[in-house]
Amino acid sequence: MPCTLFIADLHLSTGRPDITAAFLRFMEEEAVNAEALYVLGDLFEFSIGDDEPSELNRQVASAFRACSEQGTPVYFIHGNRDFMVGRRFAREAGMTLLPEHRVIDLYGKPALIMHGDTLCIDDAGYQRYRRITRWAWLQWLFLRLPLKFRLDIADGIRGKSAQSKQDKVMQVMDVNPAEVARQLRLNEVDLLIHGHTHRPAIHDLTIGDRPARRIVLGDWYTQGSVLAVTPQGMALQSRAFEEQS
Repeated sequence: MPCTLFIADLHLSTGRPDITAAFLRFMEEEAVNAEALYVLGDLFEFSIGDDEPSELNRQVASAFRACSEQGTPVYFIHGNRDFMVGRRFAREAGMTLLPEHRVIDLYGKPALIMHGDTLCIDDAGYQRYRRITRWAWLQWLFLRLPLKFRLDIADGIRGKSAQSKQDKVMQVMDVNPAEVARQLRLNEVDLLIHGHTHRPAIHDLTIGDRPARRIVLGDWYTQGSVLAVTPQGMALQSRAFEEQS
């Protein structure tokens, strides 16, 4: 049966080999049989540029490349952690970079896909940080810093991000309902798929007088999270991690 898969928020890092193993198994056993795979951001815990010479990056790129070469196209939308993934990595991985918001056709039904951080407009501090880090000239300068400096900067940002999350109420970090409705109306769709909030769920909504649906992908901290869409319907599924010996 035709099937399209969506994942997000894996936060792959060298410190979590269990997540990497689950991802690689998913790619080898499931993604290769799909009609398409969409990665909706935060694939990596942090990206400092395509020139990072890590074994993890090579493993991930190789897994995507093998998938695409076997006939499953791979599409990628940047998240708030991996927005420095660029064209070089995309070429090596055989994947297609998409803009931050994209409407796709899911078996005859239009769907808006995104990472989801742009929906969290109540978090003014984060939205300000997001705008600054997307400045092209700032990214250009960052990529010309020595690799060690970039790694140190990334470690510092991770620490500040963790502290910031502890200091904020959960409502501020979640999506703004009015912004969700605005994006659905703006893009003339009644289906939205995103990640970022780490709150997997299927939300049935009413936008004006029309029913709509918002599907939130889960993170991969304790188990895998996959949205599987077929012509008959869609299911938000979990994937257990294998026991590490």
